[in-house]
Amino acid sequence: MCYQRIQRLMTAIMLGIILWLFALGLDGDKTMFQTAVVLQTFVIVMLIIWAFTNFCPSIWFLKKIFPPCDWED
Repeated sequence: MCYQRIQRLMTAIMLGIILWLFALGLDGDKTMFQTAVVLQTFVIVMLIIWAFTNFCPSIWFLKKIFPPCDWED
């Protein structure tokens, strides 16, 4: 597994968890809804930072552990 794919999987999992928390919040659990809003805001801010600075902390960390992807395979 390469760091780019792991980072994309982590983002997808995070967005899935946030969607689940939103669903719980719509069912009446105010704390879950607030948690979902905070996490969604965090994801948006991190993506904006990545877009403007080309720096993503998760990629920076994962590069130290996993190899880059070989897109030829």
